[in-house]
Amino acid sequence: MLTLLRSAGRLVRSTLGLDSVRFRGSTLPIKSMRFCGAHFHDDEAFLSSGEAEAKRLQKEFELAKESAVLDIGCGTGRLPIGILSIIGEIAAYRGVDVSEAAIAWCKHHIEPRHPTFRFTRIDIRNARYNPSGGRMPEHFRLPYDDACFDIIYLFSVFSHLLTPDVSTYLKEFRRLLLPTGKVFLTAFLEEGVADCEENPADYRQQWKGALHCVRYDRRFFAELCEKEGLSIEQIRYATETDGQSAVTIARTSSTAKS
Repeated sequence: MLTLLRSAGRLVRSTLGLDSVRFRGSTLPIKSMRFCGAHFHDDEAFLSSGEAEAKRLQKEFELAKESAVLDIGCGTGRLPIGILSIIGEIAAYRGVDVSEAAIAWCKHHIEPRHPTFRFTRIDIRNARYNPSGGRMPEHFRLPYDDACFDIIYLFSVFSHLLTPDVSTYLKEFRRLLLPTGKVFLTAFLEEGVADCEENPADYRQQWKGALHCVRYDRRFFAELCEKEGLSIEQIRYATETDGQSAVTIARTSSTAKS
């Protein structure tokens, strides 16, 4: 009953236009629906951030109108809003998230106007973002064909996932990537630390709540990738939010760069 009431409430807010704002020609979620920190409560900061990510993918991953992009942890559309602002329609954008409210917002405000942009909720348990979700299946598969994406994008997703879930996603990335495709992700990576540690003490800031920060040993993370037929092409240390590193992964063998 509570779920039905929440869904009805979201529908009413969407219909009345109470869950979105217009800014610089783009439809944005209201402040309370924006993930990744209070600084995104500013409309310019939120939109500019999405545009900057689109430009990053353009410059470093050859994002173009012909591209197919998978966005894991899409939230309320920061990246697709940025792509639409900078590039416009692309061949295929697929957004995935565990948040029912986030996917509902994207389906209402983005999908109807941009038919190549589609959003899917996966009801997988995450102690931080979806504690009531189901357990990750042993043979988990996203609802997409093999070798269909040029770019797989995850911003601040692996920073909230423990090893079993990370390994499952890496296995899927190997299946979903085109032979020349790349993964861009952010993660807390350090040298000489525990293989995987949740909310490590005395590390960058005080972490609060389940899975606020999941830190990986760099060597161990590389081994997880290699086990699934992937390799790290580049690591840019601590360049992203809260000191996360920017990581590029591909299906082909190459040497990581610092």
